[in-house]
Amino acid sequence: MSFAELTAQLNAGTIWPEGIVIITLITVLIGDLIVGRTSARWTPYLAIAGLFLSIVALYFQWGSNNPIAFLGEFNGDALSIVFRGIVALSAAVTILMSIRYVEQSGTSLGEFIAILLTATVGGMFLCGADELVTIFIALETLSISSYLLTGYTKRDPRSNEAALKYLLIGASSSAIFLYGISLLYGLSGGETRLSAIASGIGDSGQSLGLVIALVFAIAGIAFKISAVPFHQWTPDVYEGSPTPVVAFLSVGSKAAGFALAIRLLVTAFPLVTDQWRFVFTALAILSMVLGNVVALAQTSMKRLLAYSSIGQAGFVMIGLIAGTQAGYASMIFYMLIYLFMNLGGFICVILFTLRTGTDQISEYSGLYQKDPLLTLGLSICLLSLGGIPPLAGFFGKIYLFWAGWQAGLYGLVLLGLVTSVISIYYYIRVVKMMVVKEPQEMSETVQNYPEIRWNLPGMRPLQVGLVVMLVATSLAGILSNPLFTLANSSVVGTPILQQAIAPVSSPAVSMNVQRLSSFPQN
Repeated sequence: MSFAELTAQLNAGTIWPEGIVIITLITVLIGDLIVGRTSARWTPYLAIAGLFLSIVALYFQWGSNNPIAFLGEFNGDALSIVFRGIVALSAAVTILMSIRYVEQSGTSLGEFIAILLTATVGGMFLCGADELVTIFIALETLSISSYLLTGYTKRDPRSNEAALKYLLIGASSSAIFLYGISLLYGLSGGETRLSAIASGIGDSGQSLGLVIALVFAIAGIAFKISAVPFHQWTPDVYEGSPTPVVAFLSVGSKAAGFALAIRLLVTAFPLVTDQWRFVFTALAILSMVLGNVVALAQTSMKRLLAYSSIGQAGFVMIGLIAGTQAGYASMIFYMLIYLFMNLGGFICVILFTLRTGTDQISEYSGLYQKDPLLTLGLSICLLSLGGIPPLAGFFGKIYLFWAGWQAGLYGLVLLGLVTSVISIYYYIRVVKMMVVKEPQEMSETVQNYPEIRWNLPGMRPLQVGLVVMLVATSLAGILSNPLFTLANSSVVGTPILQQAIAPVSSPAVSMNVQRLSSFPQN
């Protein structure tokens, strides 16, 4: 093989976005090593610039005629481009909200950003990995970096406890997942590429080993997306970890997990499609019920958002189970808007914690009288998560439920509607506590609320992040058609999804899919 042929088969330009993040990571590391703590003045902004440059590189790769790279190990198709963009954007917003928080904790900001960028690289590679070894290495890069971030505030016992729990449960899930994909390797006759695995298994047909491999693979994916009953780590890790880390885990890590689920299940398990849909139906039911019901009893804002994220994962799984073009598109659309409203909520929690030192829900009483911007931002984000119109979350759930209904998932959609109503209760409870309380019912923490000073070091990025997320959450609902067009185009432009999409049974269903894609204009 000549050098030109090897270069053509490697097609290294496909991973330029990840290459930009890696170059940014090395620059941040070297800068922090040479300059020291004073590098905190510029390293965060360099990292954000690198992440946005990576997103620009992703934009220019859209519609590429040759997305396969590294001899089939990486697939830069439209599906991976959207999910890689979500991971990169969530990392950029996380850095914005980390500057003040990390500096106030007394730890190094440069090292924090370096580990976060490493997790971002792992997540982006996981979104496009098309081969077992690449999948596992990318998954472990994301996971190990997440363990380090969880325990980053070493002086905080809660952070140490959260990191230990996350490490032990995460290591177990990684071992289970590895066993599952090793079974795939054996059953396919020694193949590691997902498409080759499907062909190899197709020759031998269904077997008990294939079902066991499916169960083990789903267990590893369910841990990453915080689906019940693999959610045990979520509340404790969310409560004990640094809040910016939790924000990244709730969006970036979860997006990578869903991207892995789509690619692995659709490509490598076509013979057991009914079985994995059945398993995910059970996971979706458990996640929606437990996540939203247990959230009612929470007193900590971070634990409430933890159980909320479990319930939200259940909603997103409806699109995966549907297996139609509308299902996959609504799933991607929901992840896009979930990024805005969830990260916006965490920015508000960080601001309140920085100013008061607590995240107890009862301490938010009467907050609107002392901090109107924070009250408005948190209210909009929580109401959007609950699905209140005309905010983005309402349209996201409408798309998911509509796609599920068209696919015949009537019971699952009805359960989703009921649990959405339950979620609205605990979201509005927080909003009511902030807005409706009389002056005499104001909490002691809010009574002693410090003067709002945005000119403190690291506070201006938090303000910018809050305003951007607030505007995005508000406008993404009213002007949601461009986002849904992007989600729909990513499904249409992904060959593996087009091959796996459930056949449209009638012209009426086809018409409903078209109506779904144009719904925001109606």
